[in-house]
Amino acid sequence: MKRIYENPQKTSQGRLNPRSYYIPEGKSEYMLLNGEWNFAYFGRDFDVPEKIEKWDKIPVPSCWQTEGYDKVNYTNINFPYPCDPPYAPIDNPCGVYEREFDINNLWGKIYFVLEGVSSCAFVYINDNEVGFTQGSHLQAEFDITPYVKQGKNTIRVKVLKWCCGSYLEDQDFFRMNGIFRDCYILQRPEDHVTDVTVVSEKGTVKVNAGKTADISLFDAEGKVLGTTNASQAEFKVENPILWNAEKPYLYTVKIERDGEIITQKTGFCTIEISDKYELLINGVSVKLHGVNHHDTDPDNGWCQTNEQLRADLELMKKLNINCIRTSHYPPTPYFLELCDEMGFYVVLETDIETHGFLRRFANVSYNYDSESTDWPGTNPERKNEHVERMQRAVLRDRNHVSIFMWSTGNESGHGPNHLAMIEWVRSLKDGRLVHCEDASRKGIEGRTDVFSWMYPSMEWLEKKANDENCKQPIFLCEYSHAMGNGPGDVCDYAELFYKYPNLIGGCVWEWADHVVMKDGVQCYGGDFEGELTNDENFCCDGMVFSNRQLKAGSLEVKAAYQPMYTELENGTLKITNRYDFTNYCDCEFKYVISADHKTVCEKTVTLNLAAHETTELKLDIPELSCEYGAFVTCYLYKDGEEVAHTQHELEAKLVKNEIKNTPADYEEDELNIYLKGENFSYTFSKIYGNFTSMIKNGAEQLDGLVELTAWRAPTDNDKLVRTLWGNYNIWQGENFDTQFNRVYDCEIKEGVITVNGSLAGVSRQPYCKYILTVKVNCDGVVSFDLDADIRENVIWLPRLGFEFKFRKEYSDFTYFGMGPHECYTDMRRSALYGLWESNSEKEYVNYVRPQEYGNHYGVRMLNIGEFKFIGNNVFESRVSDYDSWAVSKAKHTNEIVANGSTNVRIDYKVSGIGSGSCGPLTAPKYRLDEKKISFK
Repeated sequence: MKRIYENPQKTSQGRLNPRSYYIPEGKSEYMLLNGEWNFAYFGRDFDVPEKIEKWDKIPVPSCWQTEGYDKVNYTNINFPYPCDPPYAPIDNPCGVYEREFDINNLWGKIYFVLEGVSSCAFVYINDNEVGFTQGSHLQAEFDITPYVKQGKNTIRVKVLKWCCGSYLEDQDFFRMNGIFRDCYILQRPEDHVTDVTVVSEKGTVKVNAGKTADISLFDAEGKVLGTTNASQAEFKVENPILWNAEKPYLYTVKIERDGEIITQKTGFCTIEISDKYELLINGVSVKLHGVNHHDTDPDNGWCQTNEQLRADLELMKKLNINCIRTSHYPPTPYFLELCDEMGFYVVLETDIETHGFLRRFANVSYNYDSESTDWPGTNPERKNEHVERMQRAVLRDRNHVSIFMWSTGNESGHGPNHLAMIEWVRSLKDGRLVHCEDASRKGIEGRTDVFSWMYPSMEWLEKKANDENCKQPIFLCEYSHAMGNGPGDVCDYAELFYKYPNLIGGCVWEWADHVVMKDGVQCYGGDFEGELTNDENFCCDGMVFSNRQLKAGSLEVKAAYQPMYTELENGTLKITNRYDFTNYCDCEFKYVISADHKTVCEKTVTLNLAAHETTELKLDIPELSCEYGAFVTCYLYKDGEEVAHTQHELEAKLVKNEIKNTPADYEEDELNIYLKGENFSYTFSKIYGNFTSMIKNGAEQLDGLVELTAWRAPTDNDKLVRTLWGNYNIWQGENFDTQFNRVYDCEIKEGVITVNGSLAGVSRQPYCKYILTVKVNCDGVVSFDLDADIRENVIWLPRLGFEFKFRKEYSDFTYFGMGPHECYTDMRRSALYGLWESNSEKEYVNYVRPQEYGNHYGVRMLNIGEFKFIGNNVFESRVSDYDSWAVSKAKHTNEIVANGSTNVRIDYKVSGIGSGSCGPLTAPKYRLDEKKISFK
């Protein structure tokens, strides 16, 4: 039995042809139906009775899973039902929506519009079936004129959880259902304008209204530039102001007919590819500093309010983002209106992803077998469905100046149906580029305008940039996977984009973590009853948290995308303007020279520096002396906001505190060495090879043994390295998290303690053999001198250093190093050297799945409680309420158990963050892979 919604050749009935998006004004009436609706949920669509006796209430728009109905489920690739197209599960849940609306004066044509409904909707007016629609993120409009009456009317929308179209909507997100975007009634004149196209190019605005109307053009200040009465109009604009993402200038087209007014915004923006395969916007080479944007909210699922969408874009602007890929479906029209207004280059993707066909068979490689007609993109019965989805996206949104590239979808292979989509888009000749990553994956580059790829290594990307056979701009539609603590490689990618003209940029995956709140806890796949397949926390992959708070990775993206690059040589500062259209005379440039975080001099300079140009500034640097470091820090401000900063270390005379060489008094027994001096007494264990007690000024400082360790709590990038066989922790082979410390011998001679020891994971040969020399002076200063040999065939270490457990009251600390937020060897461009203050509680970072956090790179001094740590060279440090093992074991933020101590790491090095949860492994230069280590 094939049900009507399981026929891919009939995916709608009664739905009108797609048209450009607008809300008519003037005589026309707009009735928003958002608000409280009657709602009835049924576990099987065939259980829905003719007459529903009992109704609940539900807000529209919303997703019914976040309102307490059905089961929440997150899955990335796998379909949450058998891969048996075009069939949906026999038991197909159904939500029935109903409400009344009034028509006080019935005078024209009446339409009902759904901007987003998942996955399939049947529409009824006054018990009459109007039609049905598929395509969750695509607009559906119905002519309901024959079914309405003056006065009260009843509308019912029956929404199915699954349909044949669901096989085309296998995006990486929580599976949600319901009326999740605006829906409304329009009453319009009988002979109204239907579709409007606006094309602005070469100083001319061309308008096609399809019917005779008064057509006018206005500039951004409201001045009339032209008006005519015709079905088509051409307006010549003298000296047009061009639109770009930095300066988004918009003109307004107004169309009036029979008292109805339709308004469209437009702008002049040319899109070209140079002979060097650069992306040219208005003739200027532009780099795309992008992000992938899903619609997601921790409380409301797919449903975001207009205010939330504007807040997302405002935050993107603050992070120097200029490009958005609408992954993997068209957004609500309001989002695109904001992109026009605020200035973003948009890759508009239609609502297609068939990723789950990769997993329809067991034990097969990760391969897009798009030659098989099992794949929707190759199945001739699904050709019209593919082309129709492309048409519905393009025809709704083609008047938006922000859209520079159309995308045929995501991770769906590349077959004849995709080619038909591309050919249809090409027939419009609208000047936009065409994108299909799967075409590049298949090696069919000529069908699209850009060579697109996901998550390449830096080495692969640079080789591709130098490949003379690649005759297209290279665009990374997804890169630098921002899951959890990360991304750690975005700045390296950005510098590579600037190095090669044909690397036009890309979009970080992705904007915000996807979570569903349950009892105040951020939950992910596997946390919900009835999930038959899930991908755990792989949905928590945003550059910002689900509540849009920033993390260090957010600031790293801002630094990678910042419009300023500086170099310092022999007192001359070379400044490069990385804006594409903005002169620095619109900005404020400031530099600060400091020593040990104390300002020596500060100057604000007005720079008349055009986009892409470089200038030199001779700095007046005085003679400097310092204990920890001297720096020049450069800042760029625009509209009162800091948009960029850079920092360079300066030569300075180093002032070192003298350390006494007189050893402390000591005694020893079989187990311990006891060291004493003025206001201190320490106990050093011969069994464990480190301190077990450190008393200063009569008070015990330690809560446990000082240990030499290599483990850190894995980040998502460490933990979720993905292979054909599943996920694995890159360090699990050596069992670093089950460390044993073996002290072979420990002795003290002439006041110097020498420990000969090793570190090993359970059931493994030691990965580290070490000699630790410890000297305690009469003033209580302790000198550690570690020489370590790492086994030749051991994988790179998570970290290596000493862990101290201090009493809980010692939680406040200061440090001179990179901050104020956490930073790592490959994720520190956004941090600055300085003297920072913090405490163990402030250092905590609320990653959805607990993981390594709070590290600081380039530390030269850490002061906590009664102790100050100073390295012979820089070191790394972390102060936390939790030890690494507690963080490693917890799966959710409410599961971390504090040990009642302040946990301090003093590390030789900590391996970088990378983006290995989906991208390449952490680059070798950021790994702790040395085999001979000396740490003092």
